[in-house]
Amino acid sequence: MRNASVVTEFILLGIPHTEDLETMLFVLFLSFYIFTLMGNLVILLAIVSSARLHTPMYFFLCKLSVCDIFFPSVSSPKMLFYLSGNSRAISYAGCVSQLFFYHFLGCTECFLYTVMAYDRFVAICYPLRYTIIMSHRACAILAMGTSFFGCIQATFLTTLTFQLPYCGPNEVDYFFCDIPVMLKLACADTSALEMVGFISVGLMPLSCFLLILTSYSRIICSILQIRSAAGRKHAFSTCSAHLTAILLFYMPVVLIYLRPTPSPWMDATVQILNNLVTPMLNPLIYSLRNKEVKSSLRKVLYQLDFLPEQR
Repeated sequence: MRNASVVTEFILLGIPHTEDLETMLFVLFLSFYIFTLMGNLVILLAIVSSARLHTPMYFFLCKLSVCDIFFPSVSSPKMLFYLSGNSRAISYAGCVSQLFFYHFLGCTECFLYTVMAYDRFVAICYPLRYTIIMSHRACAILAMGTSFFGCIQATFLTTLTFQLPYCGPNEVDYFFCDIPVMLKLACADTSALEMVGFISVGLMPLSCFLLILTSYSRIICSILQIRSAAGRKHAFSTCSAHLTAILLFYMPVVLIYLRPTPSPWMDATVQILNNLVTPMLNPLIYSLRNKEVKSSLRKVLYQLDFLPEQR
């Protein structure tokens, strides 16, 4: 992947128009990052420690929590490092790694949300065949498939970006290495690559989103046919958390990559939402509307002495 570039490192300029706000941003983003790590670790512990939650839906939720731990870890440590007054320099290899793992984890989550929608579709539309269709083998294949295709997409996008020559300047007008800002620094015509990247970045999430819409249109039709109000309420409650998480995931993708006229400040703001806030909210989204997860969470917190024993 390394070419004849003379640039050996890049300088991350950070979030546009936030001069003299480094200390406040450091405290704010560090808080987000800590809560993200703790929340997703607790969700993992709750699911692993409860035999009742060893089902396909919670298996995929476990993988989502793992992604939500690593996804903000791609850019947040370096951002917190330079916000605390340290060097803003990042090596060429470090920049390549940031871009690859950001899109690898992001694409994996995109495919994972699609698989989770399919899981809910089978559970609600074909409940009697659910355990046969969503067997342990099928779940393992689907989980590995999300990572495999995420890796292929990330490798393509990273290769597309870094096969260009970078001969200066080396100042990245952003808080981490991403495709739009890196293409601006290339010493070559990037118009064709921008179009290919736009189609690639846009087509994959759009395809996944259409599959999710198809699954949920069938799910809604099936729920409306349930006669009991309690049954409809339970079905809607298990799906509403997933739909909320999907909207929080896809809205930033559309705003960042699919707008015709990018705005650096707006992109950075939305990217922070995507990198830190959404992974932090996912544990809350999936636990607040789910009695089984809340019950398991309480047991975990009792064991960790975060909550007093119930009398």
